[in-house]
Amino acid sequence: MSSVNNKLIECVPNFSEGRDMNVIKQITDVIESTDGIRLLNVDPGKATNRTVVTFVGSPEAVCEAAFSAIKKAAEVIDMSKHKGEHPRMGATDVCPLIPISGISMEETAEYAKRLGARVGKELGIPVYLYESAQSNPARKNLSVIRAGEYEGFFKKIKLPEWKPDFGKDEFPARSGATVIGARDFLVAYNINLNTTSVRRANAIAFDVRETGRVKREGNPVTGKIVNDTKGNPVYIPGTLKSVKAIGWYIEEYGIAQISMNLTNINITPVHIAFDEVSKKAAERGIRVTGSELVGLIPLQSLIDAGIYFLKKQKRSTGVSEKELIKIAIKSLGLDELGPFKPEERIIEYLLKDSSKSRLINMSLSGFADETASESPAPGGGSISAYMGALGAALGTMVANLSSHKPGWDERWEEFSQWAEKGQHIKSELVSLVDEDTNAFNKIMTALGLPKTTDEEKKSRTAAIQEATKYATEVPFKVMQVTLRSMDIIKAMAETGNPNSVTDAGVGALCARSAVMGAYLNVRVNAQGLQDRAFADDIIKKGEELQMKAQQLEAAILKIVTDKLK
Repeated sequence: MSSVNNKLIECVPNFSEGRDMNVIKQITDVIESTDGIRLLNVDPGKATNRTVVTFVGSPEAVCEAAFSAIKKAAEVIDMSKHKGEHPRMGATDVCPLIPISGISMEETAEYAKRLGARVGKELGIPVYLYESAQSNPARKNLSVIRAGEYEGFFKKIKLPEWKPDFGKDEFPARSGATVIGARDFLVAYNINLNTTSVRRANAIAFDVRETGRVKREGNPVTGKIVNDTKGNPVYIPGTLKSVKAIGWYIEEYGIAQISMNLTNINITPVHIAFDEVSKKAAERGIRVTGSELVGLIPLQSLIDAGIYFLKKQKRSTGVSEKELIKIAIKSLGLDELGPFKPEERIIEYLLKDSSKSRLINMSLSGFADETASESPAPGGGSISAYMGALGAALGTMVANLSSHKPGWDERWEEFSQWAEKGQHIKSELVSLVDEDTNAFNKIMTALGLPKTTDEEKKSRTAAIQEATKYATEVPFKVMQVTLRSMDIIKAMAETGNPNSVTDAGVGALCARSAVMGAYLNVRVNAQGLQDRAFADDIIKKGEELQMKAQQLEAAILKIVTDKLK
């Protein structure tokens, strides 16, 4: 799959088979064989007898892969023999399309409608649209559409109000029906309980889910249902917005779970859902033992969780991305039921193009060896970025040590904020290590373009100029970002843990060298630019940044040497 797509959507079909890996593989094979598709995750569940598959690609490629998968599922899954804990109504139970980049929800919904029409016409499978693809408010909600499940749909499909959006109003016993739609990113998340009671699990689910529970007179379980003036049941809302939840028993694990769909993780993130369920469970004498992610999760969700739990401990949040994810996994108990591998469960990690981060994935000795080789890259630009990253890392280290220094407990938040800034700068500079080499490689690619005709020569010259301009901008960015780190280093030299003042000093030396080294690359690359106004301007700005770095270095070293007296 190409790493560059103007429009990118995700598809997360749920197939009603979670036990027979041969059947599952037949379905995923047709997805993977579709040009322009990248299969990200296959997550089978034995107890639910259901597999959640995640793949991404261009809208056209995704719709083609989804159609092929729905067709194959109808061939290899017999719904008349299906049993499982999860509600379901078809071999491909639900097939949502999710906008990832370069495409609106409205456009995505149109693709869902086209896919639904094709499935209904060519495969003869009844299709219901849901969420953003559905114009009828009464039929937008998946659980409302699926009510009655497979067994009840033979009669339900004949009701005028439940005529399919596409396909005949006849329910095929083998394939069942399919729900296709467009929605925002949804996190499917199960929370583990130290009980086997589905009734108690459901009680907790009703406590937290947005719709809550039906209001009753007297006894909350057996009392008479309270209706409004129109005869509809009155609901007591739950405590979490944008959350759907039910309780169930998972025989595979021998425990009850709260099965949740977090439909808007900006409103209710994973860590808030976990803590609220923990609270409600404790009120009922039940303990949360861990949790389980179904499918994939955005990186930011786990970063936010790591920060949340560190703040609860009054610990510095200015730690690496890897450490934040580790804290999140342990705090949420995501590894209780099996290993949780971030590289396989975080969507950004699966989409990452490793060819563009070759250098930063090397060992220290490997990076040094590569630098010393006869290859011209990595060169001074990448080394400057790495020196800047090391300087920022040292300033961040002093902030973290200061945050955890005995006797300075009341200042943990002050230093945590400095450390968090330092981590962001360090991460940006680390990415620029590879980006500087990538920029150099773009120039080499442009130089290799054909130059036989006048048109080819013109195109080649334009490509060289564009690549050279970018190769000038990258080291300038290194200068700007590194200079920001020197404010942190200076603050840590002044107010941080005095035992680490020399670390701040070394950080200043790294940062100044990074700025000066990057400036050399700005100047040499700017020499090849035909746009002299741009070249002169960036050189002038670079000189100013270099002077500021030298001044800050002198000020920091004075603080350090004064404290060493």
